[in-house]
Amino acid sequence: MIPKRFRPAAIAALTVAVASGGFFAYSANAVSGPKEADKATADAFARLADDVLSQRTQALVEGQTVRHGDHGKAGKKKARMSDGLKKDEDAAIQSLRSRKTRLAELGEAYSGADTKVTVDRATVTGGKATVQVTEQTTLTYKKLRGDEPSTTDFSTRYELTLTSKKGGDWELNTIKSQDAGPVAVNEPVAAKVNVVKDDGNQYPDGTPASTKYPATAKPKTLTGGAYDYAAMAKYAEKYWSSYNPAYRKFSGNGGDCTNFISQALKAGGWKPVPGTSSDYRNWWYDGANQSDSWVGANEWAWFTLSNQRAANLANVYQMDVGDILQADFNRDGSKDHSMIVTYRSRAGMPYLTYHSTNTYRKSLASILASYPDAVYYAYRT
Repeated sequence: MIPKRFRPAAIAALTVAVASGGFFAYSANAVSGPKEADKATADAFARLADDVLSQRTQALVEGQTVRHGDHGKAGKKKARMSDGLKKDEDAAIQSLRSRKTRLAELGEAYSGADTKVTVDRATVTGGKATVQVTEQTTLTYKKLRGDEPSTTDFSTRYELTLTSKKGGDWELNTIKSQDAGPVAVNEPVAAKVNVVKDDGNQYPDGTPASTKYPATAKPKTLTGGAYDYAAMAKYAEKYWSSYNPAYRKFSGNGGDCTNFISQALKAGGWKPVPGTSSDYRNWWYDGANQSDSWVGANEWAWFTLSNQRAANLANVYQMDVGDILQADFNRDGSKDHSMIVTYRSRAGMPYLTYHSTNTYRKSLASILASYPDAVYYAYRT
């Protein structure tokens, strides 16, 4: 992601209301300024977020109940939504059930899931609370074709806002994703998106790929050639969640996705091209700066195609390990996200790993099911 025609992927914002059962440490008049919530209160907030997010996950899983993290023994009441806001969450769950159906049509299902929510920070000001949480979810692939990977994992951040009610209860007003990339597997896609105005200049944007399945296979040798594609995949799967401290993070500046794939490509043998950082024909990173093409989704594509580092594939299902997928979610001509293939099944399904939202081995089928109307660009590296 990042400059120049970058815009963040659409993020769903859902609103629910809950009753706490009276186990929170603060009341509406307990504090006059911002104050860190104590552990019991933070655990209570984590339970509320866990319940909402686990219900979303459950809508995608066949049969089994989603396992929850441990947030303490007190206050086991499930989140209760207000009548006025329950409609929004019901619509979200229905949207995810529809996605489950689309996934089944593409030959994918999940047999189980494990969701854990941790509170990163929780502050209370008077009768209002702001809470940052991180969800970590592992979904187990159902063995329909036989060679699916074991799991797909993701880690995503949310901000919750709550208002205290009479009797010590709290109302959860919003739960918003704080990541700039594609929605998490268990998150609905918002209908409203921001559109970036084209600057009128001509760029080597490449050719969109077909999403029709199946496609004629285009296998490649993973090691022993000019590039080590197995090393690219190994790097990406090592740092998908815990970022490599040798590189700067760009999570707060439009997304870290293209920075991440650039790191993986370098690990597999891509050589830098020095020069002015703003010239998309250059590609490099050093201790103080980096080229726009290192971190920008559009600029990376322009560099890659103009320097013949990679060529567009005709079909997304032709991607193999080390290949790159980019998506233009709202079809405005600006690429919004970059992902790298780190596994390919014998049945021809690529699995993608990426940053923002941090995700491990998410199937191409799941990407297409979440964004069926997006424009996709597949690159043979």
